[in-house]
Amino acid sequence: MLGKLDNYLLFNETALSLREKRQAVLASNIANADTPNYKARDIDFSANLQAAMQRAATPQPLNTTANKHFPRPPQDGSTLPDGTPLLYRHPAQGAVDGNTVDMDVERNNFADNALRYEAGVTFINSQIKGLLAAIQGGS
Repeated sequence: MLGKLDNYLLFNETALSLREKRQAVLASNIANADTPNYKARDIDFSANLQAAMQRAATPQPLNTTANKHFPRPPQDGSTLPDGTPLLYRHPAQGAVDGNTVDMDVERNNFADNALRYEAGVTFINSQIKGLLAAIQGGS
């Protein structure tokens, strides 16, 4: 029964988690808009969501009790600590100081991602309300 509930909420839970990670990357870009030679980063949301859903569909080994039991993803800046790959954003116009952050693009992506995050929260809330209504036998 619990596995079915997990599967029911899995997509929206995974999407919200990825949206949160992307929001942090976009916020970092905005915060470093004036940092010389800073290269704007982003996450390919759809590819990472698809990969996360495929990983969820395959059986996972049991959790272990120590961090040393898991191989660590490389910490060279190419991935987030959980292994989500980071991509470089290609600027429309280069800056003299080597910074590739375009504030208009970053603000638009930040607002779009925030709006989609809120939509995800709304979807998962409606799923939970539907479950509660089914459990309680009401409408």
